[in-house]
Order: sequence, then C-alpha cells, then structure tokens
Amino acid sequence: MWKVWLLFDPRRTLVALFTFLFVLALLIHFILLSTDRFNWMQGAPTAPAQTS
Repeated sequence: MWKVWLLFDPRRTLVALFTFLFVLALLIHFILLSTDRFNWMQGAPTAPAQTS
C-alpha cells in the first residue's frame, strides 16, 4: 500500500477525493429536492379542501 503513495501525492489525492465527494453530495441533494416525495424545503403538499 505504501507504494501507491509513491505514485500519487497524498495531499492532492485527498483534496481531489473530498472535492469529488462534496460535489456528489450536492448532486444527490439537488436530485432529491427535485422530487415531490423528498422535497423537504417546501413541505408536504396539502390536499384540497373537500366541500359537499
């Protein structure tokens, strides 16, 4: 395993990894916000009032 770090700079590798994970987390959250079921910002849609 130590030979891998001889090929790649650990600082640049970790920065790239954390940047990728941050972008992935943002992407997942925005995908969930675009759905009706998992949109926690606007709340649950209210049912129309029944008049009879």
